[in-house]
Amino acid sequence: MDEGLKIAKHFIKATREILGTMAGLDAQPGTPYVKKNLVAKGDVSAVVGVTGDRTGTISVSFSRSCAIALVRGMLGDSVEDIIRDTQDAVGELSNMVSGQARAALAGEGLVMQGSTPSVIMGNGHTISHAAGKPVMAMPFSTEYGDFTVEFCF
Repeated sequence: MDEGLKIAKHFIKATREILGTMAGLDAQPGTPYVKKNLVAKGDVSAVVGVTGDRTGTISVSFSRSCAIALVRGMLGDSVEDIIRDTQDAVGELSNMVSGQARAALAGEGLVMQGSTPSVIMGNGHTISHAAGKPVMAMPFSTEYGDFTVEFCF
């Protein structure tokens, strides 16, 4: 099996488990593909840098509607500041997905440490992954909108 697809399976599993447990979202995976540009597939993204056996980045980009559903799923009616709460929720979920996928990869001998997530908001924002390396993108859909998990290392 192609190494990128083998790694993608760990991210797909981690994403479905974390979003289901933490926000009650049923994330249905689409077909992974190699991304051809830098434009994020969503309105709010979190990027986690990784170092260790591989160096690169992991990102999760949510559509506006999916990000709001994520926040409401995690916080219920206790949303106080939708922008700050969205940034916090997307950053935390990205950290958890990254951590669980990296733990599974470590079990196969690929050990990487993750940085604190950086959150980017705005329509049409870009994500600069490791230069010259292919970016694997995994699209997901939920009843509230779409999101994409990407990795490049």
